[in-house]
Amino acid sequence: MIVIIDYGIGNLASVLNMFKKIGVKEVCISNDENIISKADKLLLPGVGAFDAGMNNLEESKLIPLLNQKALVEKVPVLGICLGMQLLTQRSDEGIKKGLAWIDAETVKFNLDPALKLKVPHMGWNYITVKRSNPLLDAESKNRFYFVHSYFVKCFDESQSLATSHFGKDFTCMVNKDNVFGAQFHPEKSLKFGMKLLENFSNL
Repeated sequence: MIVIIDYGIGNLASVLNMFKKIGVKEVCISNDENIISKADKLLLPGVGAFDAGMNNLEESKLIPLLNQKALVEKVPVLGICLGMQLLTQRSDEGIKKGLAWIDAETVKFNLDPALKLKVPHMGWNYITVKRSNPLLDAESKNRFYFVHSYFVKCFDESQSLATSHFGKDFTCMVNKDNVFGAQFHPEKSLKFGMKLLENFSNL
């Protein structure tokens, strides 16, 4: 069963609807420890600010259980957008510590004004998959929908799974063991997002 973590922030219904659209039946939205403890996959969504996300996770008292599932039981985890940023150690956006499941930090776009690019980065972008992985075919032209002002900077480049370009190349997917993160929104990315979520459900 896939459990979409409800911590009071995120695009929960859209993610659930996309799973249902691709025929995944064993999926639910929950903040119930009993349900989460039985999950064989976890999805951490998120839209909003880093500190608000971490505050909500702390107040939910779910972090010890999530650590158990991700770091000890090694169930597959996918963080989406803010959910990916919360996997890192910290963010320029706030003062809270992140979950630190990925050896990285979240930083704000600081682009050359001459490029005349507006932040947030918003719209469709191609991504470059850097290595073989179970979620995406590295040989395909994968295109996803982004909305973000911050991006993840990996301290360990081996954990950078894919990059995209907005003024400069940046990491848009991360992976360490069973933990994956996507800066873009697969639930808004049509066939490309459907394929990623289908692959995740089949892990």
